[in-house]
Parts: sequence; C-alpha cells; structure tokens
Amino acid sequence: MKKLLWWLIAGMKGGLNRAKIIKSLNDRPYNANQLSEELQLDYKTIRHHIKVLEDNGIIKSTGGKYGKMYFLTENMEKNYDVFDEIWEQIGKK
Repeated sequence: MKKLLWWLIAGMKGGLNRAKIIKSLNDRPYNANQLSEELQLDYKTIRHHIKVLEDNGIIKSTGGKYGKMYFLTENMEKNYDVFDEIWEQIGKK
C-alpha cells in the first residue's frame, strides 16, 4: 500500500488533488459534486481523480449516477497512517 500511495500521490501528475480527495473522504463521504465544491476543483477533474483512486482500490462508491457517494476502502482505512506519513512529507509543499 505504501508504494501504491507514493505512486498515486507523489509519482503522478495531479497527486496533490488525489491526496486532498483522500483526506476529505476520511472525514466523511461525498459525491463528486460535493467534492468539487469542497475542494474548489472542476467537476471533470474530480471525476478523473475519482476514477484513478477507484481503479487502484483506494476509494469505493455506493448509489447510482449523480448521487453516487464515495468512501475510503477498508484497506485504505487500515493504512491511513501510511497516507498521513506521505502527506506530512509532501502535502505542505
């Protein structure tokens, strides 16, 4: 998980936005529109990063279409301390 998170956050363009999504979803579930408003990012940008995070098993969804809500996966919740370590190193830059 540590290598995957480093790659998703520090090794790819847009990693800081993905990290912000992970942090937000750790606080509470959101749909894509709510994340867009919360993080002040374009809706299409949020959708792109959600797909990357879902494809890599970091987040999961429930519900249908517009109201689909996103949550951290159980594996991500168990490894959130790893994310915190990475955030401490790169999130403040």
